[in-house]
Amino acid sequence: MPVRANRAKISTTIAAENAAYLKSLVKRGKASTFAEAVDRALTVARRAEARERLEAATEAYFASLSPEAREEENRLAGALSHETDHVNFDE
Repeated sequence: MPVRANRAKISTTIAAENAAYLKSLVKRGKASTFAEAVDRALTVARRAEARERLEAATEAYFASLSPEAREEENRLAGALSHETDHVNFDE
C-alpha cells in the first residue's frame, strides 16, 4: 500500500480477534505496519460498501424501466454476451 502523506492519528479499542487479524496481515506480509493493516481493512470494507451501493442503484434503475426499455436492455445484453463469446480475454 502506498505511503500516505496525510495521516490522521486515532486511538481506539477493538475486539481482540480484529487486532489478531490485523497483526496477521503484518506477519504474513500483506501489510508492512499495523497502521497499514488498518488502512487495508478499511479500504476493503469501503469497496464492499461501494459495491453494495452500486448494486442497489443498478437494481433501482432496472426496476424503473418501462417494459419497452427493459426489453431493449435485454436485447443489448444478449448482443454483448454473444460478442464476448468471440473475445479471448487471455491474450
